[in-house]
Amino acid sequence: MKENSNIILTFLSEGISRIKLNDPSNYNALSSKNINSLINIFRSLSNDNKTKVIIIEGSGKGFSAGHDLKEVRSLKNKPKYKKLFNSCSKLMLEIMEGRKPVIAKVHGAAFAAGCQLVASCDLAISSDDAIFATPGVNIGLFCSTPMVAVSRKVSRKKTMKMLLTGDPINANYAKEIGLINDYYPKEHLEDEVLKLAKKIASKSNLTIKIGKKAFYRQLEMPLRKAYKYTSEVMTKNAMELDAEEGISAFLEKRKPIWKNK
Repeated sequence: MKENSNIILTFLSEGISRIKLNDPSNYNALSSKNINSLINIFRSLSNDNKTKVIIIEGSGKGFSAGHDLKEVRSLKNKPKYKKLFNSCSKLMLEIMEGRKPVIAKVHGAAFAAGCQLVASCDLAISSDDAIFATPGVNIGLFCSTPMVAVSRKVSRKKTMKMLLTGDPINANYAKEIGLINDYYPKEHLEDEVLKLAKKIASKSNLTIKIGKKAFYRQLEMPLRKAYKYTSEVMTKNAMELDAEEGISAFLEKRKPIWKNK
């Protein structure tokens, strides 16, 4: 994996890995270089047995302003545009289809593809002064790929209002419409995100992997097919050692000792 100083990867205790977008002078823009680095990092962490939870955050004044508009303006031909937007979509799929839960830790602005990144994460916690927007309409470039992620977390009319007006929304409204899970004063954000990450990391890694995969797959299925599929998933899950251990620990009133198998 090539080094990219705009992306910092650190490993914390208890199976928590942290990705930091580190291009504050460019508001942590999702340039082609940064997108490709993130794809490689998420893919690597998905296969890393020591990583149980991933946190992604931004440095400087905010989370991410989305695509690097200077780069977008310089492309000027269809194959280059297509390559950029396909790569960004690939990143979002890597997050959703990866084996590990991903928490977006958001402060400041999360705009356009930055808002898409927040919506693509499994969970999102923000500071109380965070703002979110899909403002492409303001520059003549509709946020078509961001709306894929946002419209799968937020109802249609609320998503359309964000897309058609380009207006930012605050953390309180973002929580109300389901774009984020919660928000806290900036000075408490780190502690709250770590508390959540540690709680998830304390569960069976195998069980979380099974559940995350099933969650996103069943969302796109008709009701009867979803029940048939998830019944099969639960049957397979019930046969795993961690399910046997978890049930035994509950009945015996003790903490489970996960084997992740």
